[in-house]
Amino acid sequence: MTKREPVADGLFTWPSEEPQLIASERDGVISFPAQPGAPQRLLGRRGTLWSFTTQQFRPPSPPYDGDDTAATFVPYAIGYVELPNELLVQGRLTESDPAKLTIGQEMELRIVPYTVRDDGTEVLTYAFAPVATDEETTR
Repeated sequence: MTKREPVADGLFTWPSEEPQLIASERDGVISFPAQPGAPQRLLGRRGTLWSFTTQQFRPPSPPYDGDDTAATFVPYAIGYVELPNELLVQGRLTESDPAKLTIGQEMELRIVPYTVRDDGTEVLTYAFAPVATDEETTR
């Protein structure tokens, strides 16, 4: 069985069937990632796509530490998702085709593979996935 672990401790609940991002709240201000020493709170799992762009080339290393190369890099989308009554969260999107993304689209938190370490450990991160509409699920 492959060993799996989060990209950073305290970023999201894991393992979990319904993962949530871990934020902090102090004096009515919500921060993500959680601020050290501040009371923690779990963020909602769903929000709306506020803005997005696609990453078309491999980011410089460091800080990027993916297990791909310039030749094997696969473009991905990143965006801001507005969590109602909470805050905007920046993260990867599971859909990388800009034609399938729209501002205001409903999104849901997912935990996805990010990279594999030399020892075979699969590193997981969070991403947001489009929520299928009733029309899409009946096709």
